Amino acid sequence: MSKKGGKLTKEEELLLQDFSRHVSVRSSALFYGSGFVAALTPIWLFWRIHHMDLSVYWIAYILVSLGSAWLIAFAYKNTKFGLKHRIALKREEGISRDINKQLQDDKKVTKKEKDERILWKKNEIADYEATTYSLFYNNLLFLFVTVVLSFFVLRSAAPLANYGLSTLGAAGLVALLSTGSK
Repeated sequence: MSKKGGKLTKEEELLLQDFSRHVSVRSSALFYGSGFVAALTPIWLFWRIHHMDLSVYWIAYILVSLGSAWLIAFAYKNTKFGLKHRIALKREEGISRDINKQLQDDKKVTKKEKDERILWKKNEIADYEATTYSLFYNNLLFLFVTVVLSFFVLRSAAPLANYGLSTLGAAGLVALLSTGSK
């Protein structure tokens, strides 16, 4: 912390942002948008295979999709947070080597500036990779569990109960698994 009355400097605030659970507005919009698209996907399954007409069950489709989208977006955020630091540690050596190679001829750049560039690049790459992996992993898990619940576990249930339980159950399971420490 800086000496000025316990307030953080801009650099310290930026560093803390990189390690916080909060995601940027852009990432949050991406997560909620992707979560909504993933939550809409089972509608096709239930409309075409389980013969749940869109005009009859539209309220259920909207409510379950919104609940599932929120749970999936929650899972995206948790998974991204857990992965970002592990990815950053794995990429650190290669990024350091690359940045040092780029800046080796530039005598004006200080060691502190090099370290800041390395940290910035490492966080940028880790953030991107953690985001894409989180989207892929959680979408795959959600759709797989939805299909298993729908066709095997709840196959004899009424279509509306099957849809609600399999879709919300899959989203809930994905959200629950994302809270794990590993």
